[in-house]
Formats: sequence, C-alpha cells, structure tokens
Amino acid sequence: MDLFELNSSTQASPLQPLAERMRPKTLDEFVGQEHLLGAGKLLRELTEAGALRSLILWGPPGSGKTTLAQILARSAGAVCVHFSAVTSGVKDLKKIIQEAEEFQRLGKRTVLFVDEIHHFNKSQQDNFLPHVERGTLILIGATTENPSFEVISPLLSRCQVLVLNPLTADDTGKIVDRALRDKQHGLGTWQLEIAAEAREFVIQHSQGDCRVALNALENAATLARKDRKNKIEVSHLQEALQRKPLQYDKAGDEHYNVISAFIKSLRGSDPDAALYWMMRMIEAGEDPLFIARRMIIFAAEDIGNADPQALQVAVAAKDAFHFVGLPEGKIPLAQAVTYLATAPKSNASYKAMLAATEDVQEHGALPVPLHLRNAPTPLMQKLGYGKSYKYAHNYPGHVVAQEHLPKELKDKKYYMPSDSGYESHIKEQLKNWEEKKKNPNNRDGS
Repeated sequence: MDLFELNSSTQASPLQPLAERMRPKTLDEFVGQEHLLGAGKLLRELTEAGALRSLILWGPPGSGKTTLAQILARSAGAVCVHFSAVTSGVKDLKKIIQEAEEFQRLGKRTVLFVDEIHHFNKSQQDNFLPHVERGTLILIGATTENPSFEVISPLLSRCQVLVLNPLTADDTGKIVDRALRDKQHGLGTWQLEIAAEAREFVIQHSQGDCRVALNALENAATLARKDRKNKIEVSHLQEALQRKPLQYDKAGDEHYNVISAFIKSLRGSDPDAALYWMMRMIEAGEDPLFIARRMIIFAAEDIGNADPQALQVAVAAKDAFHFVGLPEGKIPLAQAVTYLATAPKSNASYKAMLAATEDVQEHGALPVPLHLRNAPTPLMQKLGYGKSYKYAHNYPGHVVAQEHLPKELKDKKYYMPSDSGYESHIKEQLKNWEEKKKNPNNRDGS
C-alpha cells in the first residue's frame, strides 16, 4: 500500500528508471489517448472540472493507465493510494477505509488505484463495493484484460470503463524526443542525439509501450556514452533491446514488398512462406491489426465461397488479437494464416463484384422493375408497384422463374462459381435451380 506523490514539482531521483522520471504530472505533458484527452473529450473535461468518478482503465502495457490515475487524483486534490493484488490484503483495505473516512470528514477524497485489478478474485473485488457505493473511495482500476470477463458485474456497474489504445508511432516518437531533450527528468544533460534509423528502430520495437521505449533509450544512451559517442545508433538500441534490426520501413518500399509477398504466399497456398512473411512484419514492428485486416480482405477476395468459413476465421483472429494483445496474440494470427493458406481458393465473388460495379457505373441508376417495388399505399398499388411479383416460397423448392435485374441487364450473370471447395456445391445448386425454373410449376403457379 503506497501513497502516490502528488506534488508535481518534486524533483525525480536520478536513481529512478528513465520511464519513471519522465512520468507526466499533468495532462499537458501526457502523450496519446486523444480520444479521451483531446479538447472536449471525457477525461479532459473530468480532469479540468475536478469531477472525479470511479473508472476502469483498460489498455495494453505502457499506454498510460497508472499515469492517468495519478493525474486524475492530483487534479481533484485527492489522496491516491496504490493497492496491490500481490502485497495488499483485507487488513490493508480496512486501514485505507479508516484513513479515507478521516479524509472525507476533512473534505478530502481518496482515490484507490488498483493496478491489474483482474488479478483480484471475486471475493476480493466484493470488498471494494460498499465503500465505492458510499463514496468513501473513488476506485480507479487498471487492467490489460477485458474487464467484461475479469471484473465482477456489480463493480463494473459502478465504474465507467475507458479503453486506452497502444501508443501510435508518432506518440512514441514524441516521448523519445522529449526524454532526450529534458534536462530535469530526462537525458538532456547528456547532450545526445539519436540517428533517424535508430529512432525508427526503438519506435517499431517498443510496439506502443512507452515504458519499453524509454527503458531501451536509457540503456542505449548509456552504451553510446561508454563508446564516447554523442549519437545513439541502431547498434546501441540493438544491444539494449537484444534485437536485430530488420529491413522494413512501414512507410516505404519494403513495407509494400513484404505485405505483397505475404498475400501472394497465401494465394499460392504456401503456409510456410506466409508464416515467414507474417513474422517478418511483426518482428519488424508492423501493427498486427494491419496484418489481420489484410487477411480479412484476402479471405473474401481470394477464398470467398470456396470456403465460407475462411472469412469467419480471419475476423475471429482479428478479434482474438485485439482481446489478447502481444505476444500471445501472434498465435491466433498464425492459426488464421495456416487456415487461409490451405483453404480452397476462388475469386469468383470478387470478380462478380467488379462486373456488377462496371454495369452500375456504365448504366447508372436503372429503374427498379415494377414487380419488385414495395407497395405500402393504395396509390403505389394503382401505379403497378409490386404487381405480378412471385413469392418464391409458394413455388416448388422455393425457386421461381422471375427476373430480378433491370430489363436492360436481363439474364446478366455476374457470379460464376468455380469448381473449388464448397463453391462447386454452389455451382451445382445454381445449375439445378436453372433447370427448375424451366418447369411450368415454377413459372406460373402461386
């Protein structure tokens, strides 16, 4: 159980890690989470108004959960107590409650910051409830896990869940630059520069975690000074992170080359190559959700109805990664890669879409045939809307001979199923339906 330091002017100890020394004290110093902290956004408004309430902050490591809790408490002039699932127990909570009640009588609020709240079991979480309800404590819980599954419902209903995103590359770059310039808390007195490729390297390999970025920067700076260099090079960061640099520029040719190789390996039904190119991208710092999006597109464009489940697998992999995060999130992505690579292939749906688009662009907004139009009013019925429409369920096999395209495109075929996978069944089914439509019972009955 620890009281957070609330004095924003306190000098950080040089013995503290750089990530701790550079921890923002105000929202103006905070980088990232614009969807919560931008002008007019919720946390910005709450902080400026000092209107503190119980919150669950859900986000990946290094996204600023602890820092935001401190800033929110400081802005409201509240006492902030850190409660740990590992070191704190019911006895500690009772002591916190007693002190919070004393503070409350003095007109001061108490924020109980519970880091990694998902580590607390149900009975432990139950202990917070009455004190949150009475307003003795303002609970701010932080978690890297989905609170829907990890936080008990009564507690969730008394807290607002806010989702924090991984820091963007621009955010991480700003944090790195500030740490190099800051003479009071950062490395500014060392008067070091950082090579452009080294800056990109630390941004890519920190993967949106500012703590990883600052720890790596501090170690690399120490190595540069040991080498009597005034510039941090890729070699210093490589040693600090124990990672080799990969040739991969997320904004340049290599980015497009590698993603092209990945897609073409999937299309070529080569799971080994597809896995290799995926890991090349991830290890080089590519956003895994970018890869997941490309797989979703691929599933519809290159597999389509040859295996309708492929799209479900790709979407599920995206959702699984979003839920799990790195590093374990690579596992469902890898499963999706091997599934897509080994699935039967067909681009018939994609080609049908292009052909239909071409006719739309060429012919414009062709009128809807009268028999297909909706007729909710007597006037519309009088005008012939819906007249002679044949209800498919009234015909044998639920199939009816009826034109559904504008007359200018009569009998046009866009979708031509292949003989691959499930699509061969669709092809046979469409053929059978065409035969049934020739039957008089499927033409004139009702």
